Amino acid sequence: MNAKTRVVVGLSGGVDSAVTAHLLKAQGHEVIGIFMKNWEDDDDSEYCSSNVDFVDAAAVADVLGIEIEHVNFAADYKERVFAEFLREYQSGRTPNPDVLCNAEIKFKAFLDHAMRLGAEKIATGHYARVRERHTASAGQAGRFELLKGLDETKDQSYFLHRLNQAQLSKTLFPVGELRKTEVRRIAQELRLPNAKKKDSTGICFIGERPFREFLNRYISREPGPIKDERGRTLGQHQGLSFYTLGQRQGLGIGGVKDKGAQRGGGAHAPWFVARKDMEKNTLYVVQGHGHPWLQSLALDADDASWVAGHAPAAGSYAAKTRYRQSDAPCTLPAAANGEFHLDFAAPQWAVTPGQSAVLYDGEVCLGGGVISARG
Repeated sequence: MNAKTRVVVGLSGGVDSAVTAHLLKAQGHEVIGIFMKNWEDDDDSEYCSSNVDFVDAAAVADVLGIEIEHVNFAADYKERVFAEFLREYQSGRTPNPDVLCNAEIKFKAFLDHAMRLGAEKIATGHYARVRERHTASAGQAGRFELLKGLDETKDQSYFLHRLNQAQLSKTLFPVGELRKTEVRRIAQELRLPNAKKKDSTGICFIGERPFREFLNRYISREPGPIKDERGRTLGQHQGLSFYTLGQRQGLGIGGVKDKGAQRGGGAHAPWFVARKDMEKNTLYVVQGHGHPWLQSLALDADDASWVAGHAPAAGSYAAKTRYRQSDAPCTLPAAANGEFHLDFAAPQWAVTPGQSAVLYDGEVCLGGGVISARG
């Protein structure tokens, strides 16, 4: 990168993006901050923090001595991310809107806006890295590789796996080279106003609010039976869209056990959501974390997106089927037409249609797809 490059940084109000802006300015780049407003349906509610976040982002920009612009992407977000999110839930799947938001908003709408401002690069506070390959040979990955962040406990490459060569060529992830403790230390040294601000959790447009209460505004309830593996009715669900595979809380059947069950025989083991039958509007639950219905040795995925622009060669890799998961050894047969299949060396717990299956070769994130079925 040239000594003096115009870089537009997505300032969220959090500490990671604040330190990102500082690091780039310290390297001598011309840094402009942009605050993205992606949701405004109920912005005055107790759960939506975008007004507070903008005040924090503006305070950071003031301390760092950079300009900040407030940009509203709410219409794009509703059309490209939220509409898809609702479609997936209505079909009984459990989508990951953060993956969609990165692909459609942060690295598309935001990137386009930054280029209109004359930016040469954009930067965000994600814990990931981009590596440029200077030697390319036949069959090798694309010119730009997406790598895990150095802080394995904070790595966010899972959420970024849909980024392509054009996007990565314009993107910088400065904090991906650091540990979170170091990022906090830098923020405190600079006396940034948000140095001790808690990391945001949850889906961007839902915030900390009760999830079922939020979904209920957009998806109608269709109650139906909750059954166990033997077909016995244990209770009533509030609508299949409101449950996800592996869910343990909020089932309302905690006291159910076999009549005459032996003490210590597992009768009090917790219940987990294991299957959804959309045709019969039935939710199936099983007892015990290790129940066979919760284990999968394979999966199918569609809507594949590969960082290099083409599917990796068939072979042995590792995959994540959810964000907070260790890499699981797997085998990828030949992938084609945007679909792929994975076979795992060990059973995977609660593989969930709608979530992302993301493939890794060591520290390199190769891309992935949306889980369509489990085996």
